[in-house]
Amino acid sequence: MSYKAILFDLDGTLLNTLDDLHNSVNRTMSAFHFPLRTREETRLAVGDGVGMLITRSIPNGQNNPKFAECLAAFRADYAEHNQVLTAPYEGIPALLTTLCEKNIRIGVVSNKFDSAVKALCADYFGQLVEVAVCEREGVRRKPHPDSLFAAMEALDVLPEDTLYVGDSETDVASAKNAGIDCLSVLWGFRDKETLLQAGAMCFVGAPKEILALI
Repeated sequence: MSYKAILFDLDGTLLNTLDDLHNSVNRTMSAFHFPLRTREETRLAVGDGVGMLITRSIPNGQNNPKFAECLAAFRADYAEHNQVLTAPYEGIPALLTTLCEKNIRIGVVSNKFDSAVKALCADYFGQLVEVAVCEREGVRRKPHPDSLFAAMEALDVLPEDTLYVGDSETDVASAKNAGIDCLSVLWGFRDKETLLQAGAMCFVGAPKEILALI
């Protein structure tokens, strides 16, 4: 099928951010004398915004009296250290370049906080990404469709002309709620079985495979 626009999730789809996220989580846990988290625990905790990441990382989650303070500390630490080990997945820059050459418009829709998403997109992808939409006032985080609708409006495209590409069960639900086609990648933070259980139907194992499908 042909598309006029492709919206991408960021973490686990375009960028491998796991090590920087994990390190920021553990620096924050250490600062508050909470148990450290394994890399696997962090992998399974990401995808629903930093609030949920910290909820899943600290003892008793949001009921912890230090939750707000811990979340603020994580945000500050990650803002300072979000490009230490982070890098695009192999083949992603070439994919985005080819899509632009084919006049397919590109947007990013993420549950990561706004300043981090915009900085990462600008630094790694420059003008290849036209719009980046994150959770903000009036725009609920995924799996609500608000951010996908906002990105489509900014790109002036219709749902039937748009593909959403992501790596998580949240992304599958987001695309369904927005009424757009979904493509699940297998190089990200969730395994195929998890995605299948979430209702994913179309998969790719490498970025170049996306070109063959569009």
